[in-house]
Amino acid sequence: MQLPELSEIGRLREKLGLTQSELAKKSGVSQSLIARIEAGDIDPGYSNVARIFRALSELEDIEITAKEIMTPRVHGIQLGNTMETAAKKMKKHDVSQMPVFDGDRIVGSISERVILDQITRGMDASDLSRKKVDDYLEGAFPTVSPETPLSSVSALLEHNSAVIVLEKGIPRGIITNSDLLKMVHG
Repeated sequence: MQLPELSEIGRLREKLGLTQSELAKKSGVSQSLIARIEAGDIDPGYSNVARIFRALSELEDIEITAKEIMTPRVHGIQLGNTMETAAKKMKKHDVSQMPVFDGDRIVGSISERVILDQITRGMDASDLSRKKVDDYLEGAFPTVSPETPLSSVSALLEHNSAVIVLEKGIPRGIITNSDLLKMVHG
């Protein structure tokens, strides 16, 4: 099952017999935001969309799972690779972060933010490109099973830039805020 489009919020709300005020209270957003979303004159942020769909999911008992919203291919990089390789791979696959592997095991992550931070701090780009990913390793992304509900995934995304979907210890997909927003906007 896919998340409904923003235009479906009003229909789902009415189907559940809720007023805009009741949905606002249950989702922790303002009634005026729900009215503007239903009118189609606002493009709400991720956290508000997540709260509204979480409330609707709980009320309608919809179980949207990680496997339904994940991007099925995980682009990562191995320890020992250069920052240049990481930057090229991020650009090629149009990702802003990726897991770092030691063989088959995820040991951390690397992000374009780390690369850009080094350059803005004055590090020469050619010097940085020769450095190893190992030197700029960030924490590993949290992992979930394919059956993890959307509410749990969205809670993890509020504090992490990505979530890895593991099945029997093998990365099967990755979820970022943009994956959730892509589904909402069709």
